Amino acid sequence: MDGCTQMCRVFLILFNFLFALVGFGLVALGMWLRFGAETRGFFDIDMKTTQFNIGVMVLVVTGVLMLLVAIIGDCGACNNSKAALGVFSGLLTVLIIIEIAAGVMAFMWSDRVSDELVNFYATIYAQYVNTNSPSQAVTLKLFHNACVGGAIEMLVRDTCPKGSFMEKLMYSSCLGAIKEFFDANAPLVLGGFLGTAGIMLVALVCSSVLYSSLKPSYYSSPNNY
Repeated sequence: MDGCTQMCRVFLILFNFLFALVGFGLVALGMWLRFGAETRGFFDIDMKTTQFNIGVMVLVVTGVLMLLVAIIGDCGACNNSKAALGVFSGLLTVLIIIEIAAGVMAFMWSDRVSDELVNFYATIYAQYVNTNSPSQAVTLKLFHNACVGGAIEMLVRDTCPKGSFMEKLMYSSCLGAIKEFFDANAPLVLGGFLGTAGIMLVALVCSSVLYSSLKPSYYSSPNNY
């Protein structure tokens, strides 16, 4: 192999290692969201929809798929396997298309996503006031600590972030903070998706270079004399 091919091989190995870590992280996050004591309140909410269950499932499936792609890619790069590199390139191409589509959809539907999250927060808030459920209290705390929402009324004061009374008066409403967050960060989300797709595209090019450099004779069985 020449220097360029060796660099591509090293890049692929490092890329797939990091890719596997991200995939494992997504699987762990999905499991924590579904079964963690702090987040169980997300699934104790009386809503006529299963979008959060579906979201967690998609998170786990995506993580598993990334782990699979990373394992195949590392096998191809470490063992100089054209078959593994071919499968890796095909799966990576699909992931790149999904990544770009997801980024564009997240950018275009940021208002809809923020409205859904606002409705979700309002539902938790109303049901906690009525039921005083511990799991929903934890969920409200997650929201209030994340968006520094100004829920300073007596009914939900125990879910508010710590601070003096004057500091709490300065807190913005979580409903408004959620909308502001999505409006301000929609371009950053799109840039993150496209940037990730760009890195994956570099890995795809490196995989193609390594695939092309491997000679068919490398896989042929030795002649018996």
